[in-house]
Amino acid sequence: MCTSVQPVEWTSDLKNQNFDGIVLVTRSHDTLPSELECLKAPLQDYSAVDSGLGEEVVVLKVPGLPGNRLVFASTGPVNRDYDDVRRFSDAAVNGIKRALKAGMQRPLLVCPPHRDYKSSTMVAALGALHALYMPLEVREGNVKATDYKVCVLGLWAAQEAQGRRLVELADALESGRLACRDIGGSDPERMAAPRVADYVQELFKDSPVKVEVVSDVKVLEKEYPCLAAVNRCADCVPRHQARVIKLQYCGEGPVQKTLMLVGKGITYDTGGADIKAGGFMAGMHRDKCGAAAVAGFFQILAKLKPKHLKVVGSMAMVRNSVGADCYVADELVVSRAGRRVRVGNTDAEGRMVMVDLLCEMKEKAVRETSPQLFTIATLTGHAIRAMGPNYSIIMDNGPAHRSKTAAQWQKAGEALGDVFEVSSIRREDYDFHKGQSEYEDILQCNNLPSSATPRGHQTPAAFLIMAAGLDKHGVDSSTPLPYSHVDIAGSSGPFPGVPTGAPILAMATNYILSDSL
Repeated sequence: MCTSVQPVEWTSDLKNQNFDGIVLVTRSHDTLPSELECLKAPLQDYSAVDSGLGEEVVVLKVPGLPGNRLVFASTGPVNRDYDDVRRFSDAAVNGIKRALKAGMQRPLLVCPPHRDYKSSTMVAALGALHALYMPLEVREGNVKATDYKVCVLGLWAAQEAQGRRLVELADALESGRLACRDIGGSDPERMAAPRVADYVQELFKDSPVKVEVVSDVKVLEKEYPCLAAVNRCADCVPRHQARVIKLQYCGEGPVQKTLMLVGKGITYDTGGADIKAGGFMAGMHRDKCGAAAVAGFFQILAKLKPKHLKVVGSMAMVRNSVGADCYVADELVVSRAGRRVRVGNTDAEGRMVMVDLLCEMKEKAVRETSPQLFTIATLTGHAIRAMGPNYSIIMDNGPAHRSKTAAQWQKAGEALGDVFEVSSIRREDYDFHKGQSEYEDILQCNNLPSSATPRGHQTPAAFLIMAAGLDKHGVDSSTPLPYSHVDIAGSSGPFPGVPTGAPILAMATNYILSDSL
């Protein structure tokens, strides 16, 4: 199994013949800095015969440059109200794809810093690396001659210190996104729960990240009864049996902050007894991108080794299968927190597999230093309906809101283009999940799709708080615990297509790189 990132090198020499072409990402050739003066003339000559320069990616023959080739991928305008740093990653993706078509195997990406976007060079590098990702099944199947789309990706930097830091961070961040894409994007058999556990154990072998895998069904039933209910049908098939994968990282020095992450890892979502009929099941192997993001973030931790930070993670790897032993609507399940939960819809399995792990994190959090709890999940279609594709949504409980967690994540996401919208958890969301009879304390879900339910992406956060017992740790508690729910249904990536790795760039920016970007 190859989990190494696309090889990356830096250079300050535009005419370095180790490369076979330049990919230039910038707004316009008119604004190039003096170090890139030699690229102006060929672009000016081209613009004299094509006024459309900048509207699409072009390839120019330029003698003297590496490979005598220059690919120009304009960002377009970046100064309007609605522009953001993603212009640079989008342009880099398009530029690298054109370079591949041109036959380049050693492209040199040149993205001069922009005064309004201080991380634009890094963002362009990450865009290029996204375009160069090769799926795990392709690598393992030896479909291609090598495990990489190009021999090396060059990154231009004017100064040595800048170049070395650019390569170090790009490698670390992309290594996390690669793990996230491998787990989140691979098919439901290649990344069935036991094989995810194998992948994670191999990934973190000889690293600062500790891994524990829980596989005993009796333990799952005792410790995580809501998860075990979802697992009940899949447990009949050994290769589909659930795994809870626990991760821990503790940086050097006294701990100043503790992050506690729970990721939804539904390896395949049939909907269960409330089956996804009418062609809506295709793509449901992507329902594990929340857990994949947890693993990806830990990979960045393993690479960058931040001090004074402790991170605890749980990946809930479960298949929501349909069959004679599947859980059904109307069942009563007592959560780890002792709350009686009435199942309303078996297709609301994501909250079920996370809630007991969240409860376990709550129990540990009261003994940790400055804890922050999170659930990360491709949870609701309503997230896409409300905010559109491409955007993660974060929502805080009372203590997290007072700490401005959601606002901090949103600001951090702007730096590298891992963008967020902020929602609020309101009293109606709690009311929605109150038990409707004396049989149950909490209603898991209604029997409509989230996209057809008012506040369909906010109410699950209230369920998680209630069924995990976090409602006893609000702003009115003597032990308030900050908790935020992150819905990445829109931002996790297109299908067909490649997962994005959201939201790990925002997480890394907020908790590891806040002083570096």
